Amino acid sequence: MDPYGNSFLGGFPVFFVIIFVIIAGMIIFTLIKGAAEWSKNNNSPRVTVAAHLKTKRTKTSGGSGDSAATTSYYVTFEYESGDRQEFSVSGKQYGMLAEGDIGKLSFQGTRFLEFERIHS
Repeated sequence: MDPYGNSFLGGFPVFFVIIFVIIAGMIIFTLIKGAAEWSKNNNSPRVTVAAHLKTKRTKTSGGSGDSAATTSYYVTFEYESGDRQEFSVSGKQYGMLAEGDIGKLSFQGTRFLEFERIHS
C-alpha cells in the first residue's frame, strides 16, 4: 500500500508537484511578460519632450541572512500637459538627477533613454 495516499513519481506527493507547476508557471509568465514589454519598447518611437523631474524613489529587496540586498531606482517626470510617467533607471542615472530638474526627457515606450538638464 502507498503510504503517501495520492502520489506518483516514485512516491513524490501530488502537493509538491502542484506547487512546482505553479512556481514554474509564474516564472514562465514573468519571462513572457518581460519579453513582450521589451519587444513593445523596441517597436515604440523614440520621443523627446520637455519634462520636470518631480520625484525620485528607491525600492530595496532581499538582504536577509546571507543574501545580498538589491536596490531598484525610479524617477517620475511630469510633462507640460500635467501627465506623469515613472521610469526605472540605473543607480548612476539616479545619482545624476535631482528633484526639480527641468529639461528634455528622451524615452522609448516605458524605457528611459536620457535626460538633458536645462536648469534645476
